[in-house]
Amino acid sequence: MEVVHPRCAGLDVHKETVVACVRVIEDRRVQQQVRTFPTTTQELLRLSDWLTESGCTHVAMESTGVYWKPVWHVLGGSFELVLANAGAIRNVPGRKTDVNDAMWIADLLAHGLIRGSFVPPTPVQELRDLTRTRTQLVREIARHTQRIQKTLEDANLKLAGLITDILGVTGRAILEALIAGETDLDALANLRRRGIKASHDELVEALRGSIRDHHRFLLRLHLRQIEALQQAVRDLEGRMEDLLRPFRRSAELLTTIPGVSETTARVLLAEIGFDMYRFPSAGHLVSWAGLCPRSDESAGKRRSTRLRPGNVWLKSTLVQAAWAATRAKDSGLRAQYLRLKSRRGPKKAVVAVAASMLTSAYFMLLRDVPYQDLGPSYLEARHPEKTAKRLVRRLNDLGFDVELRRAA
Repeated sequence: MEVVHPRCAGLDVHKETVVACVRVIEDRRVQQQVRTFPTTTQELLRLSDWLTESGCTHVAMESTGVYWKPVWHVLGGSFELVLANAGAIRNVPGRKTDVNDAMWIADLLAHGLIRGSFVPPTPVQELRDLTRTRTQLVREIARHTQRIQKTLEDANLKLAGLITDILGVTGRAILEALIAGETDLDALANLRRRGIKASHDELVEALRGSIRDHHRFLLRLHLRQIEALQQAVRDLEGRMEDLLRPFRRSAELLTTIPGVSETTARVLLAEIGFDMYRFPSAGHLVSWAGLCPRSDESAGKRRSTRLRPGNVWLKSTLVQAAWAATRAKDSGLRAQYLRLKSRRGPKKAVVAVAASMLTSAYFMLLRDVPYQDLGPSYLEARHPEKTAKRLVRRLNDLGFDVELRRAA
């Protein structure tokens, strides 16, 4: 097999150690040297010096958790680095050691058999850390909100059925009054703000429960945790705004897509970056995100159409945005969802909408143009024969015989 990189190295990265194998070809003979280095900064610099003395040009490593990141930062300016998916370079079972793993990675790299993973530049990595942290904090807020609702139910206070947002103006005012020890039902019901559909009498009946000091303690605890988390989310959004200032144009373009909010646009930019030339095509980006069926075919038969694994942060955000886009009236995305929903079901239809949104985002960032909606009748106008056959088939199912004649 042809050797692509005659001087390269493979790294088996762990939490406390890095096993490095230098693979050099001299006089048509392969020479391999293996050394183990601790993961402290000084030792990683020693690793970089050793690789430089060996004449290495390319270095490959597995994406093992977050342990590869310090090694990547130290070696980034001196070598051509390749980050490999651990599942894609799995060795033959048996005889597994750290030394064998490092030698196997070096052999694969030398013959050009490792497909590098997408590693965004430092500003995008920082934005990605912020958006993912924000997602986790929002999930924590939702968990504490559910615990507040559970505490209210334990006290037989039926607020969840009358107030949509228990952390809204009315809900928070009632919670603060309950924590302060207010027991007058009329006084609690009078805290209702404009926009609450429940009447005064309905709120009085819903608040007629048996709240104890134990419930007040739990409500105070969860409410204070929510306030701290909400402040942290605001701090994160301020920091993200500073990082996005040079790329404000890209974020504004993405918000022109139906269903894409400012928060969704930040997540998209944090996960896919700003340079679309890193992906050969829009199909590669959709596949990387895990929004297309996997390739699983044998003997001419498709064995599975399940979604392939991909970027879970990007996939979940796009699916949420797709659900919002399906409610946008007179839009092509809603028409696509309704067309696929009858044949494939709502879940597969919304994934297809998410894939279309990501495809649009790819070309928008590549060409620096806003979103252009094709309209609800675009697909029918593009393929009128298919639309006619579908309608005739529907009429035949209803018991009618139809003969089609093209209008003059």
